[in-house]
Amino acid sequence: MNKNKFLSIFFSLVGIVSFNSCSDYLDVENLSNTAEKQQFDSAADTFSALVGVYNSIMGDNTYGQRMNLILTQAGDDLRTSGDYNANDRRGISCFGAVPTNTELLRPFLDTYAGIERANLVIKNIPISPVYQTGSETDKRLMDRYLGEALTLRAQFYYDLIKNWGDVPFQEIPSADLSSVYLPKTDRDIIYDKILDDLAKAATLVPWRSEGGTTAQRISKAAVKGLRARIALARAGYSLRRNPQLMMQGSNPQKYYQIAYDECKDIINSGQHSLNPSYEGLFRTLHTNSQDTSNEIIFAVGAFGGNSRTDSKIGYYNGLRHDDTDWKSSGGINAIPTYFYEFSKYDLRRDVNIAIFRVSTSKQEDLQTSINWNDGKFRKSWTSITGTSQNLGIDWPLLRYSDILLMYAEADNELHNGASQDAMNAVLAVRQRAYTGNLGQVGTIPTDKIGFFNYIVKERMLEFGGEGLRKYDLIRWNLLEAKINETRQKLTNFMNGTGAYANVPEYIFYKKPSSSVSNYTPSKTAQQNVLDIDFYVNGIAKADVFYSPNQSVATPSGYTKINWRLAMTQAYISGDPIKSYAYYFQPNKKELLPIALDVINSNYNLTQDYGY
Repeated sequence: MNKNKFLSIFFSLVGIVSFNSCSDYLDVENLSNTAEKQQFDSAADTFSALVGVYNSIMGDNTYGQRMNLILTQAGDDLRTSGDYNANDRRGISCFGAVPTNTELLRPFLDTYAGIERANLVIKNIPISPVYQTGSETDKRLMDRYLGEALTLRAQFYYDLIKNWGDVPFQEIPSADLSSVYLPKTDRDIIYDKILDDLAKAATLVPWRSEGGTTAQRISKAAVKGLRARIALARAGYSLRRNPQLMMQGSNPQKYYQIAYDECKDIINSGQHSLNPSYEGLFRTLHTNSQDTSNEIIFAVGAFGGNSRTDSKIGYYNGLRHDDTDWKSSGGINAIPTYFYEFSKYDLRRDVNIAIFRVSTSKQEDLQTSINWNDGKFRKSWTSITGTSQNLGIDWPLLRYSDILLMYAEADNELHNGASQDAMNAVLAVRQRAYTGNLGQVGTIPTDKIGFFNYIVKERMLEFGGEGLRKYDLIRWNLLEAKINETRQKLTNFMNGTGAYANVPEYIFYKKPSSSVSNYTPSKTAQQNVLDIDFYVNGIAKADVFYSPNQSVATPSGYTKINWRLAMTQAYISGDPIKSYAYYFQPNKKELLPIALDVINSNYNLTQDYGY
C-alpha cells in the first residue's frame, strides 16, 4: 500500500496485534480474510485482537504524549513552554498551528488506526464460531470484549471530534468499504452513534469488582463515565462548519439527562470513591501501585520503554529536573495567575504547580513566576533514573472526582439550580482538597448561575495538567472569555492591583551550600515548598506568597527571585513570539487544522474553519 493510499483512508494497515502475555505487544501484521476469521475463532485469540485496540491509545502519538500533553494546550491554567513556532507544539498552545504542523499528523492517523482495529473486533465477534460452539463462559468473555471494543472506538471518535470537529465516520473495516475516500460526517451524528454504542457496551462490560479489572482495563464505570463525558460534549457548544460559529448542540436537556443518569449509576454502585489523598492518588500512577479507593476509573497503561507503548509523562511535562539522576525537561508552564486561583489552604496547589526546579546538585531552585511548571507528574516520583524519557507512568483518563463534578453540573442544568446531592458531590471534592483545614472550604452557591460558575472554577483546580481544561472551556463556550479574562488577570498581576495587590514583587530565598541536596521526593509536594528557606521577615512561611515586600535590599545570604516583577507586557499581549494565546481567534481556533498530508490524500475531505 503506497503512502497516498495509506493517508487517504486515514487508517493504519488492517491488522491485529497479537501478544505472548498480557504485557507483551508485538508488531502489527496484515491479515487476509482467512487470517481474519482465524483471529476470532477462540476467546483467547479474540482477546489478543482486543489488546491491539488498547495498544492504539498508548504511545507518543496518543496518550503517551501528544493527545494528552500537546494538543490540550492552552486554557487558563497551563501553556506549552518556549517561543511560538507555527509548525511545532508551541504553535498549538499559542493557537497558531498551521496544517504543516508536525504534531498534527500522527495523532490523527494513529487514532484512526485504533478505529480500524476496533471495527475488526466489533465486526467479527458476533459472527465468531465461539457464539455457536463455545462455552457459556467464552460467550460472556466475547460479549465483554465486544463492549470494550465499542468503548475504545467511542473514545477514539471523541478524541477526533474534540480536536478537529466533523471528521470521516467509519464503523466497518476498511476492506468492507465501497470507497475509502470518505467525506466528513456531522459530529452530532457521530456523537449519537457512539452514545448508543456505549449504552450497549454498558450491558456487556462488568463492574470492576465483578470482572477482576484493574484501572488499565475498561469496566462498566469506565463505559458509563465516558458516556457521561461525551453526553456533556454533545449538550454543549462546538465550532460548526456552516455557519462557522460556536453553537450549542440540539436538545441539550436530553444529553444532560444521560450524563446525570450515568454518573448517578456510578455513584450508587459503590465501586469507586475518592482517594483520601489528592497527591497520593497521582503517586500511585508513578509506581504502578493499586489505588485502593478505585478513584482512577480508567487509566491508559504505559510500559515497555518505547515510543509505541510507553509514555513521556513526567519527562516531557511536570517538575523540571536538571540533575542527572532524574533528568526531565519541564515542557509545560503554569500561567502565573493559576497559582493564585488556589487558596493557601488548598492542598492541590503545590501538587499541580511546581514553583521550583531541581538543580544539578538536587537543590530546590525557586523559579520566577513565568517559569513555573505543572507539577502533577514528576520523574522523581518514579523508580527510573538517568536520562530515560519513558517512565511507565499511566495516564488518568477518567477519575471518580470527575464523575462527581459531571453529576453536579448535569444536576444543576436539569433542575435549574443545585440539589443537595449535587452540593454534596462538589463538597466531597472540595473537602479532600482542604484536608486539615475544612473550615476554609467556603460556601457553595445554590443558584444555577452561581453553582455553574463554581463548577467551572472547581474543575480548573481539580484537573490541572490532566488535559481537560481547554475542552471544558470550549463546550461551555467560555474559551474566548477565559483567555480575555486571563489577560486581564495577568495585567493586574503585573501591576499588583485587584486580587494581586498583596502579591510580592519578588521573593528572597537562601540556597543550601553546594554540598547539600535539599530536594527529597519522598516528602509531600507541600513540604517540598515549605522546605525552601524563604526570607519571611516576621510572617508565617505559608504567607510569603501573599504578603507585599517590606524591603528592597536583598538580605545577606539570600537570592532575589522576581515574582510579580517577572511578568511583562510581552508575556500578556503584543508579542507574537512570547504572548499567551496570541493567535487565538473566536469561531476559528477552537479547533485544529487537519494535517496537510491528510487533506491532500482525500479529495472528499475539506479543511474548513478558516484554515
